[in-house]
Parts: sequence; C-alpha cells; structure tokens
Amino acid sequence: MKKLMLAVLAGALSVSLMGSGAESASAAGKPKQVEVLLNTIKMKFPDAKPFQDAQGSVMVPIRFVSEALGAKVTYSKEGKVSKVGVYSKDHKVDMTIGQTSALVDGQKKDYGTQIMLKQNRTFVPLRLVSEGLGEKVEWDKIGRWVWIGNKNFRSTDDKEFKLTKLSDFKAYTKSDLSFRDINGKVHTGVKIIKESDLPIRLADSQVVYSLDMVKSKKTGEDLIQIRASEGGYPISFLVKNDFAKPRGVIDFLFTDNRDDTVMNYYPIVSESDKFQNGNYIENYDYSKFKLNSADYILLKSLDWENYAIAIVNPFK
Repeated sequence: MKKLMLAVLAGALSVSLMGSGAESASAAGKPKQVEVLLNTIKMKFPDAKPFQDAQGSVMVPIRFVSEALGAKVTYSKEGKVSKVGVYSKDHKVDMTIGQTSALVDGQKKDYGTQIMLKQNRTFVPLRLVSEGLGEKVEWDKIGRWVWIGNKNFRSTDDKEFKLTKLSDFKAYTKSDLSFRDINGKVHTGVKIIKESDLPIRLADSQVVYSLDMVKSKKTGEDLIQIRASEGGYPISFLVKNDFAKPRGVIDFLFTDNRDDTVMNYYPIVSESDKFQNGNYIENYDYSKFKLNSADYILLKSLDWENYAIAIVNPFK
C-alpha cells in the first residue's frame, strides 16, 4: 500500500509539472570540459587539459595519453623545428610542431589540425595518437567524452567498491522503504560511489554515465539529469537524520539520445516529501528542501537484491 501511494503521487507530480512550463531543460553553466576515457575510466591530466578546437578536433597533451597507452614519447629539435615521436611495440608516429600531418608507421597522414605548444605542453589531435597506436577512438558529443579502447564498464559488484553495513549507514536509513529491494527485503548494506567513478554499471543492471544539474528553459527550475543506459528508475536524496526524499522520473522530459543512452530528469523540490515512510504529512513544508542538504543520492534499480547504491552528492 505504501508503494502504491508513492507511485500515485509520482504520477500526479508529472502531471502538475506538465503545466508548469518545464517542457525543456538545458545544461547549467559553462560547457563541460572534454573528458578522455581509457577503457571506460576517465584519465587525469595534472595541468594542461584536453580541449576541442574551432574545427572540432579534440586536442590532448601528448605525453599523458601516449604513456597511458604504453608508448614512449621523444622530443628533438633541428634548428627552429621541434619534432615529437611516439613509439610503441607495434607502431611509430613522427610529428613536427606546427604541421597538420604526421608519419604513422611510415605513411603520411593529414589530420587538418596543427600540432601545437600550449601551456608548455605539446598538444596533438587525439585521433592521431590513438589511431597511430592502434586504438579504437569514439567521440561522444553528448557527454563531450572521447572513448579510447574497450567499453567494459566497471561494476559496483567489483571488489574495489566496498560494502558499508546498513547499521553503519543508520543516520540515513530513517526511511526504511528506500533500503529494500523490489520484493520488500531489506538491503544488507550500501555501496558508496563518487561522481569520479562514473561511468559505472550498477551491479548487473543499468550503466550510469553522468549526473548533472540542469535548468528548465522556461521556468529556471533546477532539475537533476542522469544519463544512463536505461530509463525510469527513481532516485532519493539522503539527508542525515531525516527521511529520504524520493523522486520519480519526469516522464514527458525523458529523452532517448539514440546512442544506447537516455536522459532521465528529476525534480529537486517535490510535494512527494509529504510522504514519509508511506505516511502522508499534510502540513509538511516540502518547499524548504535544498539540494546541498543531502549528503548522498540513492540510485535505484529493480534488479538489485543485496545492497543499495549511494553516490556522494556532487552538488553539495
């Protein structure tokens, strides 16, 4: 009965939002930085960051990417001409600063973008290095990500993600309904992940790629946007010593990205907070909720049975 009440309210919420002018959403703030993922794990660049030039080419500091791919980088100078070489067991790439072409395994290839010096780093088109070293490269225009190598996603089932006992997470379990599987069985514990762990597969279920805050173009209302491999899963905001704040997907904003990913949108402030462990609190002022008061965001899926998954709130 409690689950039914929550489902009814979630449906009513979607209807009310349809009349609020929240028909479309846009990313808040500046365009995201270009991210480079090697075998689904984001690479870290300590100083000079990858960027997309005016022609749309993704430029990367050569040494970090090449060494991550197991290659060696050499530098030389002949008069005023600076040369860069990248060598692996099976491939060889020779480049000259200021030129758009390179010798890849002895064959000249033109990439239409100059190899350049910036922030005391040598930047080259990513495709030149990765293709020159025999790696598959894909550009993800939605996430502004460059995929290199395989797409074997890490899973929260992996040993690197430790299980926190539910008893050690008790400050956030006031709403026991949030920590049960689809059959009503209480989870044994919680796996805690961070935004930097994304993209990641949740157990053996959906892949979550990113979590962002966006705004309704018409109302300026803040929404949570989750890009995932599947749609429709609810979330909950977890506030210490308070009831969980469950949120359902806003159905009419759901977007199929047509790349095997979807966009799910969730309200931040919701009347559903009047339901606390299934009990309706008539005079509860739900409008005062602030996203930065939540320490975690609980990610739900119908396929888990053993543990819940909470991501540290990146908007705190």
